[in-house]
Amino acid sequence: MEGSAALESGNRPRQELESAVVRFAGDSGDGMQLTGGRFTVETALAGNDLATFPDFPAEIRAPAGTTFGVSAFQINFGGRVIKTAGDHVDVLVAMNPAALKVNLTDVSAGGLLIVDTGAFSDKSLRKAGYATNPLEDGSLGDRRMIEVDMSQRTLDALKDSGLSKKDSLRCKNMWALGLAYWMFDRDRGATVKWLRTKFAKRAELADALVTVLDAGHAFGETAELSGELTAYSVPSARLAPGLYRNVTGTQALAWGLIAGIRLAEIDMVFCSYPITPASGLLHVLAAQQDPGIVTFQAEDEIAAACSAIGASYAGALGITSSSGPGVALKTEALGLAIATELPLVVVNTQRAGPSTGMPTKTEQSDLFQAVFGRNADSELVVLAAHSPADCFDCAVEAVRLATKYMTPVILLSDGYIANASEPWVLPDVESYSKFPVEFRRDPEGFQPFARDPVTLARPWAVPGTPDLMHRIGGLERDADSGNISYDPANHQRMTDLRAAKIAGVAKDIPDQDFASPPCDGGVLVVGWGSTYGPISRAVSDLRDQGLAVSHVHLRHIWPLPKNLGALLRRYDRILVPEMNQGQLVTLLRSEYLIPAEGLNKVNGKPFLIAELVSAIRARLEA
Repeated sequence: MEGSAALESGNRPRQELESAVVRFAGDSGDGMQLTGGRFTVETALAGNDLATFPDFPAEIRAPAGTTFGVSAFQINFGGRVIKTAGDHVDVLVAMNPAALKVNLTDVSAGGLLIVDTGAFSDKSLRKAGYATNPLEDGSLGDRRMIEVDMSQRTLDALKDSGLSKKDSLRCKNMWALGLAYWMFDRDRGATVKWLRTKFAKRAELADALVTVLDAGHAFGETAELSGELTAYSVPSARLAPGLYRNVTGTQALAWGLIAGIRLAEIDMVFCSYPITPASGLLHVLAAQQDPGIVTFQAEDEIAAACSAIGASYAGALGITSSSGPGVALKTEALGLAIATELPLVVVNTQRAGPSTGMPTKTEQSDLFQAVFGRNADSELVVLAAHSPADCFDCAVEAVRLATKYMTPVILLSDGYIANASEPWVLPDVESYSKFPVEFRRDPEGFQPFARDPVTLARPWAVPGTPDLMHRIGGLERDADSGNISYDPANHQRMTDLRAAKIAGVAKDIPDQDFASPPCDGGVLVVGWGSTYGPISRAVSDLRDQGLAVSHVHLRHIWPLPKNLGALLRRYDRILVPEMNQGQLVTLLRSEYLIPAEGLNKVNGKPFLIAELVSAIRARLEA
């Protein structure tokens, strides 16, 4: 945390900070995601820019108190532009020993630990793998520490509530939240209103939660007066004018898909099978009360993909979603959609693999799968969102390209983007250009695989349209009639036409631009997906120091923008950071024969700004 001027709080001054990183951590049953989510809402209402990083345990319900079951929520907020969830934690709220053990290494030197001493029993210490109590053995280093028995203080606050001890202790996350609200001068109003609305049918529980929230806040005031705690003030950020809301990548994706079908003037049939971390998209869309949005939970991944293809054949836009293992199961169906040349949107919320891997941890290892992962020469369009807010426009673009070119489109997100949140200025959808679907209705001269001379897309003829009966399927077909054909020359022609159609998409997407004004010479950093935030901050920090660093971030992965090769060849040193073993860098080397170098990380966590700064400096000094 960077201190500056002081503001008055009670009898002591508040220390003003440019930004702060706070992490709430506890057992998966301690409500850390709810706690962090409410802190995020109040922080957004306070006018700060922010970025969050929810970190879920991979086990559905690991034994309570073990390191396997630790759940955490991190938020970076400030009066400046925030692009990442933060490299290091300034304040860690640890609800038990396991939470402290898992998260301690991320706490900065001199950072503050707020621990619930009531949870540090001999049994809980053993469960977390501690031989001695870290609060007493000097192993916490130079971190500052506030020891408070949150469990007992929660029970004291609720002694007259009528709740059992077990139910009372389930409220202690609100005590921690109240203390955090006091520490960073957050208003409690929106949270109190939310609690009373959410638990309207259990007024006694709502009263208890509000009471504990107030008790945590009151403790901060009392402790501050005795000099035990420091209070902070973080000024509002200078954000562009507009109506903002806090949005996760999952929410923005859902709304972007809805906006896309509205602009295409077509209905949506969303077919999916639950899988972490992609399931949230089905949840959001299923909650929409709109006859033009149909959601279907299939019995498996293959059924989900094939049902979506059937919906597209019937005249709606079929959309399906999954994560890497599920997309692997959808692969044959993707080939069918390519062969039949039907529009389809596939959302892949990537996670750490291979196989089931680490289901709740983020990774970018499905780029090869998206671009190449099917039998035969079977190309399709691949897009990648770079942030939660960017998911909206990426989803609109996926719908546009799928319907215009009669092709499947894979839209890559990842676990970090899906669950993280940031302020998003609500777009004026009326300003978006419409791209209405034109179904073939005229039977004169109809051939199911005759092509538009510009897009090479075949006509979209809805079954039941008079005199437009035709056959489609997975077997190779005649280039005009659509009848099954095993003719060698015809297969060559169809393969070439399908590839040319996808290659032609490059003429219909924007030229690649720089993410910030370019420098002449130096190092060019090329990224895609959720590496955008840390790359952007690292590049801007180095440029502030007068170093020659430029940044390009790709949305259109396949086909690549038509000017990308010329842009890349302007630089002798190109660095490609990825959360994989080097997939985009291999693609760029193959396509453009450039001297690109990879920077790779696959530990389930996003890049740190410091990691990128160090790697870029090394290339500048080489």
